[in-house]
Amino acid sequence: MAKSKPKFNAAASITNELIRIIERGVLPWRKPWTAGGSSRPLRVCGEPYQGVNNFLLTMRTTMAGYRSPFWMTMPQANALDARIRKGEKSSLVVYYGQSRKQGEGDEGADDGETDDTRVFRFQKSYRVFNACQIEGLPDSFHPDPEPVPDHPAAEPIAHMQAFFETIDITTVFAGDEAYYMPAVDKVYMPAITRFQDPRNFYGVWAHEYSHNAALRFMPRRPLQPVALRLDRRSISA
Repeated sequence: MAKSKPKFNAAASITNELIRIIERGVLPWRKPWTAGGSSRPLRVCGEPYQGVNNFLLTMRTTMAGYRSPFWMTMPQANALDARIRKGEKSSLVVYYGQSRKQGEGDEGADDGETDDTRVFRFQKSYRVFNACQIEGLPDSFHPDPEPVPDHPAAEPIAHMQAFFETIDITTVFAGDEAYYMPAVDKVYMPAITRFQDPRNFYGVWAHEYSHNAALRFMPRRPLQPVALRLDRRSISA
C-alpha cells in the first residue's frame, strides 16, 4: 500500500526559511529599501499585503533585489498574457480565514446565527512570483522607484523628532546599545550620531517604545522573541 504524502505545513516551511537565513548571517529585514512605486509588497490588484506576508515578501524583495512591488500567482500572470521566466522560484504566502457551520437541527434557522453555530478557522498557502520574474507584463507593474529623500547624516529629522518628543516615555541617550528597562520605565538609545541614516535611528527608537506598550497594554502576552538581559533586567530585540 502506497504511503500517503505528508501534508504541507506552511508555518514550518516559513520557520525553516527564516532559520536558514539567520544561520547564513543575513538579516534582510533590517535593511531599509524602496521597491518601485511602493515601499510595501502589492497584490496584482494593487492592494498591499498584510501581516506576515508583508514581512516575508519584503524580505524576499530585499534579498533578490526586485525593483517591482507587485506579486501574483501563475494563473494571474497567465491571465495577463505574461509568463513566468524559466528557472524562477516562487515565494510562499499564507491566508487565514474562518467559516461557520451550523450544528445539527439548525437547518431551519432563518438568520443563520444560532447558539450551536461553530466557527472554524483555517490557514491556506499559495505561491506567488514577483513581477521581475515574469515576462510580458504591462509597464504599470514596473513603476519608477520612489525618490529617496536626502537628510544630512546624524541630523535629526524635524517632524519625526517632534513626534517622538510628545510620547511620555523617558529616553536616555547614552552608550552603544538600544533597549527598554522595565524596572525604571525608560528607553536607552545610542546617540543619533552613531547611525548612518537618521531614519534608522527613529525606527529603532520606535521599536524600543513598543516594548513599553507591550508591558503596559498586554501584560500577559509573552515577550518572545526578545532577549531578557537579566544583568540589567532590560528588554531588547
